Amino acid sequence: MFADPDLTCDGFLGGRLRIWQPKSGYRAAMDPVLLAAACPATEGANVLELGCGAGTASLCLAARLPGVSVTGLELQPGYADLARRNAAENRVAFKVIEGDLARLPADLRGSAFDHVIANPPYYPASGGTPARDGGRERAMREETPLALWLEVALRRLRPGGWLTMIQSADRLADMLAVKGAGSFAILPIAPRAGRDASRVILRARKGGRAPLRILAPFILHEGGHHARDGDSFTPAAQSILRHGSRLEF
Repeated sequence: MFADPDLTCDGFLGGRLRIWQPKSGYRAAMDPVLLAAACPATEGANVLELGCGAGTASLCLAARLPGVSVTGLELQPGYADLARRNAAENRVAFKVIEGDLARLPADLRGSAFDHVIANPPYYPASGGTPARDGGRERAMREETPLALWLEVALRRLRPGGWLTMIQSADRLADMLAVKGAGSFAILPIAPRAGRDASRVILRARKGGRAPLRILAPFILHEGGHHARDGDSFTPAAQSILRHGSRLEF
């Protein structure tokens, strides 16, 4: 568990949300905000987030759509506690279940959802330099295979339900290998115009049969390079990151 001196309370969506997160552990930045913005949920839908961490993505989604029902699954007890605290302090009804998606808790095995969202670890199990903080290492480096994240997500969806996932661009081939889903739409996320995409957002429908679509890249920053102090977000990125707008596919 985390003590208050080991935490910071950070503003998201232009200060509409205040999120407690560890100073030295896994810290949410823009990826969970983009994930929430890309989820095509509507009022009254129920949404499951796999690996919810401190709850940032689900709480951003609930801020945009107060009528959705959000449930989160989180492996690490300290982060699950933070997610519950963040939900309570932001007055969001967010059910957080502590458990491992590789051994899904019984109350989730019997549930089905309209949407599943996920921001799985980006880095493979081997290679690279491990993070000093154990919580950050577990959040960022793959322990459960990405294929299992996708399999569990599809099983928890109702027929016709939607999976929305953000991942490192170099894992796209692994994401497209998921069985039982179709109607794939891929949105590359590029730091600047003319730069390679570093992230992709995948949207897929359980049982979908529409042709695969690759959309024009979503550009985060204006200009060809960082030229001044402060952020340089494009108007579209500002609309999502500051105002909680939907990311249109």
